[in-house]
This record gives sequence, structure tokens and C-alpha cells, in this order.
Amino acid sequence: MTQKEKSLLLKDLCARLPYGVFCNIGLYHPLPLQRLFVDKLDGILLDFYEDGKDYQVYLSEVKPYLRPMSSMTEEEKKELERLIDEKLNRNTDQEDDEWTPWVLYDTTGIKNFIGGERFYFDEMSFIYDWLNAHHFDFRNLIGKGLAIEVTKKNNPYEIQRN
Repeated sequence: MTQKEKSLLLKDLCARLPYGVFCNIGLYHPLPLQRLFVDKLDGILLDFYEDGKDYQVYLSEVKPYLRPMSSMTEEEKKELERLIDEKLNRNTDQEDDEWTPWVLYDTTGIKNFIGGERFYFDEMSFIYDWLNAHHFDFRNLIGKGLAIEVTKKNNPYEIQRN
């Protein structure tokens, strides 16, 4: 794992801590990340707990379970569009079917239909918070081999809800 990949993964994991990100650390099932800290001698360590056991592993041994952006459901797209409308259009009293200038632009950003101006998710922190809470891989960690794709059969977040 390169230093650039470690840096990218660390930034991503730090942002996901409040949302209960699950990770693979080489055990038989995913564990939720509890905290992380830097050991100045050895590098970055992450803590995982299971049945009273404390696992400390190096960042290079960790792969979070994330959802590809393409897995966003229609319901989630509508939820995200409502959030965009409230934050960018300052519109909180609108019905779902009313037109607004700011809308979701595929899964890479938002677009203003008046003038065609676009903002991409890397420009809006409130969007990142929503994407992190829903475990979306907007940094393409899956494509870089740094994360595990959540699927219907391999979804630790669904198991946690049941």
C-alpha cells in the first residue's frame, strides 16, 4: 500500500467513524471500527472490539465495506435531492414534485437547470456527511482495491439492522 493510498484510506475512515463503518481485518466476519490512533513508532493503528477482545491492526490491513455510488436506490436519490434542495435552494416547505433549480446530476454532483452550473460532491461537505452515513464509496476505494463492495449477500450493515 502506497503512502498516497494510506492517506486516502485514513481520511475516508476518519470521516466514517461517526457512522459505524464495518471493516474486514482478516477475521471470519466484518467488525465495526471503534476508534483509531497514531502510534508514532509503528504508524497508524485501528481498534476493533468483539466479545471483549480488542484487535489492533495497521491501516494497511483494513478494508472498509462500502457501497458503490451506482447502488444508490431511487428512494435514496430522492432523499439526497431533498437535502440538496433544503441546503442549496433554502427550500424547506416544498412538495416532492415541485421543480427547483438544483437537482442531482447523475451520481457525481448537482446541476442548476438555470444556466447549467454544476457543483460536484467534492465541493460540498454536507453531501459528504450524507454519503458517509449511507456508506457510499465516493472516493472510489473499491476500484483502487482499498475497500470491499457491499452486495446483497455481503452486507454487514443489513445484518446489523436485523
